[in-house]
Amino acid sequence: MAPLATVDDLEARGLTIDPTEADVVDVYLGVASAAVREAAESVISRTTSTISLEGERGQWLTLPGLPVVSVDQVAIDGRTVTDWRLRSGRLWRAVGWTGCEPSDVTVTYTHGLADVPEDIVDLVCRMTAAALVAYRSEDGGMGLAADKEVTSERLGDWAVTYGSDGRVTEMDLPQYWRERLAARFGNSITALRSR
Repeated sequence: MAPLATVDDLEARGLTIDPTEADVVDVYLGVASAAVREAAESVISRTTSTISLEGERGQWLTLPGLPVVSVDQVAIDGRTVTDWRLRSGRLWRAVGWTGCEPSDVTVTYTHGLADVPEDIVDLVCRMTAAALVAYRSEDGGMGLAADKEVTSERLGDWAVTYGSDGRVTEMDLPQYWRERLAARFGNSITALRSR
């Protein structure tokens, strides 16, 4: 899946990429995008997926990765069915999605946004830029090691205390970003069901 931001997006934000850094920047863009998607519980950008869900007893089946653009194929326990309708990102079927026994529903569908929102592009660019700064900070990639920040310093009989904010890398999203992304994009099936 393509990253949520590009080298052009980084350069538009004033970051100069040396040609020798192109491969590492592509890696950082991919890792940052994966972290954002995981926190959002959504692919965010438009894609076609085939997923397998547990069949519901009721008539509605919620598909993850809103918005759902179209559904190409639906199968229950390997048998193609066509007696369904797509409504508001959910599939409706008059006879429901399971019988007396549990069922597996396989759906091939197109979902996600046609254009990645600018704030998401900016977040991925900032994460990538932070990783690139760490990469550039020391020879041999040593700047990528877990960062220890100075938490206190004294001048007389000089002393320093190092601490950590708990992050291992620049790709770890803080809890407030995780909550914000999950609230905006997240649609895990259990979160959307009401009984």
